[in-house]
Amino acid sequence: MGCRRYTVHGHVQGVWFRASTREQAVRLGISGHAINLADGGVEVLACGSADALDTLGEWLQRGPDLARVDRVTCEPVGDSVQSGFTTG
Repeated sequence: MGCRRYTVHGHVQGVWFRASTREQAVRLGISGHAINLADGGVEVLACGSADALDTLGEWLQRGPDLARVDRVTCEPVGDSVQSGFTTG
């Protein structure tokens, strides 16, 4: 079990990116959150198995159909005791 913070840049607000990320995370058994950032990006904090996080990371490179992802950064973060996946 580990946690990663992804920051997604591009046209990712107003295109159901957070809700779609939540669907993917729930499907993969990942907890965390997806929140809009003031700079137009989306922060995704994801906690789960390495395989699930890798799969989510690959999906974040594309996002939902209406999104245009230009860049995704990823950094490991300390384990989080969080349940469920929220959007804010």
